[in-house]
Amino acid sequence: MTLSQLVFLAILGATIVLFLRGRWRHDMVALASLLACVITGLVPAEQAFSGFGHPAVITVACVLVISRGLQTSGAIDALAQRVVPGSAGPTLSIAALTGLGTVLSAFMNNVGALALLMPVAIQVAAKQELPPGQVLMPLAFGSILGGMTTLIGTPPNLIVSGFRGETSAGTFAMFDFAPVGAAVAGVGVLFVVLVGWRLVPRRERTDIGGFETGAYLTEVRVPEKSKTDGKTVGEIEPVLDEADAQVIGMVRSELRISAPQPGRRLRAGDILVIEAEPDGLSSVLSKLGLELEEDVREADRTDDEPARADETQRRDEPKTDGSEEISLSEFAVLPGSSLEGRSATDISLRTRFGISLLAVSRQGRRSMNRLRNFAMRAGDVLLMQGSAEALAEFALEYGCVPLADRSLHIPDRRQALLATVVLAGAIGAAAFGLLPAAIAFSASVLAAMALRLVPARKVYETIDWPVIVLLGALIPVAGAMATTGTAALIADFLLESVTRGSAVAALAVILVATMTLSDFMNNAATAAVMCPIAIGAAERLQSSADPFLMAVAVGASCAFLTPIGHQNSTLILGPGGFHFGDYWRLGLPLELLVLVVGIPTILLVWPL
Repeated sequence: MTLSQLVFLAILGATIVLFLRGRWRHDMVALASLLACVITGLVPAEQAFSGFGHPAVITVACVLVISRGLQTSGAIDALAQRVVPGSAGPTLSIAALTGLGTVLSAFMNNVGALALLMPVAIQVAAKQELPPGQVLMPLAFGSILGGMTTLIGTPPNLIVSGFRGETSAGTFAMFDFAPVGAAVAGVGVLFVVLVGWRLVPRRERTDIGGFETGAYLTEVRVPEKSKTDGKTVGEIEPVLDEADAQVIGMVRSELRISAPQPGRRLRAGDILVIEAEPDGLSSVLSKLGLELEEDVREADRTDDEPARADETQRRDEPKTDGSEEISLSEFAVLPGSSLEGRSATDISLRTRFGISLLAVSRQGRRSMNRLRNFAMRAGDVLLMQGSAEALAEFALEYGCVPLADRSLHIPDRRQALLATVVLAGAIGAAAFGLLPAAIAFSASVLAAMALRLVPARKVYETIDWPVIVLLGALIPVAGAMATTGTAALIADFLLESVTRGSAVAALAVILVATMTLSDFMNNAATAAVMCPIAIGAAERLQSSADPFLMAVAVGASCAFLTPIGHQNSTLILGPGGFHFGDYWRLGLPLELLVLVVGIPTILLVWPL
């Protein structure tokens, strides 16, 4: 083992550990890995940012823009209304919805496909009297499976194709992934809709939208002359118990008290942090004479609040004349949203939009931070109050999914048709070899802008920049794995110590290793790490690299065991009311099924 290999293995190990820990965002980890390789001389400085011009990176960015055009035109809304049966049993309804999500995610960003269909899924769950999670998880998994069927379905496929392009075989074509991907996705979806949805844990809760989001953390204030003023926490607990609510924290003069004792006496100006469902919360407010903290005006505040807090409140007062109808809505925070890590105060929510953040649901976690300073995360469910127009504007700007009937855009048949034609044209040009995929989809973005399918000022906002930076940074790192001989070294170890020289066993190990990594780290990063190893294994076995690369593509698209492996799994965590350990119940048998179906199909379509 050479010094450069030792150094690279140390960097690779640290990169994987940081990905798994999740403390840093994945683009930060990838950039740190790239800079470490440049500083140690493993990647020439002049090639450090060559990955950002890679066709895979350009294509991913373009597909994200075209996906937004399909969303805002209403094309998917119209399709969903025709595909999802109006009157059918749970199995048929779940099958139609999951099948639609699977097909859509083959040609558009799969997070976008799931976000579009989530409100429909919640309506289906309510209609069938099912917990929303039993519809959301099949839909999420179906949209993940659908991505593996085409070149543009998911970033890992583009990464895999790029690595194949560096060999004499050239890149994969648009539908080269279809024979294996369609077989695996087809069997997987059949299992999910016939059997799998019954394995999803039932998280029974009732709230204002008829779907499960988990309990909210809400701030309420004890006003002057309230029924609660002067009572102890223990004295108000019977009322809380009736509403299935509890006090989990308290703020007095900016002093935070966790789990206040029953004997603690309350007084006017105290802020209580209550865990409750929206319906139960209404009962608590009424019976105890409490007020939502967000509804308390400057004039009603007591002198217990320091001047600094007063200034924050004044800055966050809504700009509204009171003439608009105020509504209550719930939104799920999308992965990659610009809200992640930011609070209502950070974005001046009330000043800019005239919206109040009333409560936040984060499954399995509690925070004693003030609600207006609560840092949001992907999968959080936000209970918000404001005008329909303001709520719609907020959701569009910050990447949130409404968990009820959508009013974010009015479907336009002409725009929907144009968006479909533009996407079909790009797919056709790439599939028939008229243009490389990156060029075809770049042209489709230009067409979408010219036809106003995506406003020019919004184009760059539609791109998931952390994913772009991740891909652009990791491509040179993965190249260093090959040039230093580290990929061949790892492949030798696998072949000699694990598979004993068996090509079929090596293929299975590559698939299992890729699936395992993708359950805990970004799937594009997993593909970038595993592709050089797969090519090295093929070279050592004097075999075609195609079956091994296809195993990486399949494995990278099969992250079903955890809510952190894929953005779609993260997105349903809050709305489905799931816990971290709920995913494996459906995910484990599904991954085993992928292994059983995937290996023979790969060997049949792509012989060793």
